[in-house]
Amino acid sequence: MEISGAFALGMKGNNVSDTRRLVDKLWSYAGVLRDAGVGVLEYTEQLTYLLFLKMAHERAHRPLKPEQIVPEEYSWQRLLDTEGVALETRYTLILQGLGRQPGMLGTIFRKAQNRVQDPAILRRLIHDLINKETWSGGGDLNGDAYESLLSKGASDKGSGAGQYFTPRPVISAIVDVVRPTVEDTVVDPACGTGGFLLGAHEYASQDAARMNPEQRQHLKASFVHGVEIVDGTARLAAMNLLLHGMGDAKGKSLIEVKDALIDDPGKRWSVVLANPPFGTKSSITMVGTDGREAREDREIERHDFVVTTSNKQLNFLQHIMTILDINGRAAVVLPDSVLFEGGVGEALRRRLLDDFDLHTILRLPTGVFYAQGVKANVLFFDKKPASETPWTNRTWVYDLRTNQRFTPKKNPLTRGHLDEFVQSAKPGQPREESERFRSFTYDQLIARDKVNLDIIWLRDESLEDLDHLPAPDVIAREIVEDLTAALEEFAAVADALEPKETSEA
Repeated sequence: MEISGAFALGMKGNNVSDTRRLVDKLWSYAGVLRDAGVGVLEYTEQLTYLLFLKMAHERAHRPLKPEQIVPEEYSWQRLLDTEGVALETRYTLILQGLGRQPGMLGTIFRKAQNRVQDPAILRRLIHDLINKETWSGGGDLNGDAYESLLSKGASDKGSGAGQYFTPRPVISAIVDVVRPTVEDTVVDPACGTGGFLLGAHEYASQDAARMNPEQRQHLKASFVHGVEIVDGTARLAAMNLLLHGMGDAKGKSLIEVKDALIDDPGKRWSVVLANPPFGTKSSITMVGTDGREAREDREIERHDFVVTTSNKQLNFLQHIMTILDINGRAAVVLPDSVLFEGGVGEALRRRLLDDFDLHTILRLPTGVFYAQGVKANVLFFDKKPASETPWTNRTWVYDLRTNQRFTPKKNPLTRGHLDEFVQSAKPGQPREESERFRSFTYDQLIARDKVNLDIIWLRDESLEDLDHLPAPDVIAREIVEDLTAALEEFAAVADALEPKETSEA
């Protein structure tokens, strides 16, 4: 697999080979667990629990400033000292006990369950896989190994993890355009496994040698904040940040487990980076300033919302408009429908152009995300103070989709494919139009039917020139792959919704 952009920092020479060795070792056990009925996502969860316990053990026994993070009765040593059937029982009790703890402990072990029912396999994970490595002082090595494991899990079609994982080349390019610094505060209201937060931290850390102690502490403890509604995904994100040097194992979690759309958190951030979940419904009822309701299970009023809709992406966009601080920068991955649908969509686009500076739109190619057929864009905009005149003067659109063909495995999008966009769109330098990069004035955008921002000017050769169509066998294979992926995704969702015999802790 490729580790590109910001994530390549600190991974040269032996670091790369050591990381690959560790990733291969971690992944090899996924096959063992799969044979025992444990899926890739569940395996990664179990690794997360065990890694945290091992890291806490290392902290407690280090020669300088030892620190007891986990209560002794729930410690790693208790697992090392237990054998046979008693090991499974001990592990289950530890998970239940730590799930009741506050802060980072509570986030990682919230509703944790033991999915490894075979004591022999559990012992192999503890003694042969985790205990033989040092995790608390690994820095980039072990953090990148864990991140790579999440990537492998996301690419596994049967796991269903891809929906929580934004391709890292896309994240790297977005971060390079937004350019977060140590002076910023960064939030992702739908953080998944924490990729955007890692990317922002990695970018801002490039000048760490010139930072003062206060700045370094901010970068570690308060620079990023994530919100994730799914318990299992939130724990993966929290562990991902911890292994990359963010947060405190004994302190408050940087990942908040809740529905970000439920209310205005009251806090504002200078940078928002997000890839909200794609879907048509929200789990809550929204009542906007227009007075309309979108009724679902619960009613909730969001007076900060301009329009009322059950469209999850439009609600996330409104939420991001709220939590972004004045003069803050946002980059949000959104589906094509946000750019062209009428009614509330049009009203929201008008507000985006008037009250914000929508300076850049990146049209992403298909085949980038693990969910097949997704057509998405990245909207880059800045929040501005109140003004009687529109803030958007000119919007630049970069078309990376037309006549581009990518697939997650056979022809994946790499960071190199985004170099031209990043170079063209970086702030603080004059922008020039090119074949794929065009600008449109505010008046031109407002004059378009329904303020449609889904702008296309390149000729699609696959539609207009039969000579450029892929070979029939290639088209047939892609259709079969898409159908297979859709069926596997449906099966994974159906399996996830199937009632389990075991109860949650």
